[in-house]
Amino acid sequence: MKFAFLVVTVEDVTDPLDDRAVAALAHELRTTSGRLTRALRERGGRLGLTASQSEALGFVDREGPMTVTALAKRIGIRPQSAGATIAALEEQGLVVVSADPDDGRQKVIAATERAHDLVEVSRTAREDWLAERISTALSAAEQHRLQDAVAVLARLVSD
Repeated sequence: MKFAFLVVTVEDVTDPLDDRAVAALAHELRTTSGRLTRALRERGGRLGLTASQSEALGFVDREGPMTVTALAKRIGIRPQSAGATIAALEEQGLVVVSADPDDGRQKVIAATERAHDLVEVSRTAREDWLAERISTALSAAEQHRLQDAVAVLARLVSD
């Protein structure tokens, strides 16, 4: 008795998904990424901040000083709304606000050392939890597939 096996790898697939399958994939990706985001948020906490404050502080800490207008664009809100968020962060000693040396009408926001330390503790907690889940919940083959998938997702969201 002879057996023949056909092994198909992802690289062998050349036909795109039909519209219904793409829609289902988009739904699954959105819901799964939402669950992952919530799980990571639970592990790292919001540092006692609202969601918008946490997001704003993360951008300023990661990307460096920026104007209120630039921050508002990054987080997708109006500059007036960003102003209230920044005022709350400044009140807590997490950012400093100064005049823009190039345009006195603009304000520049920068994270304080205290903010950087808090954000780093939160990021480390989230990454440690995620690394633990990857190493314990996934097989070696799944870990490699996830590594490939992360590269694909990065391409998906690149500008």
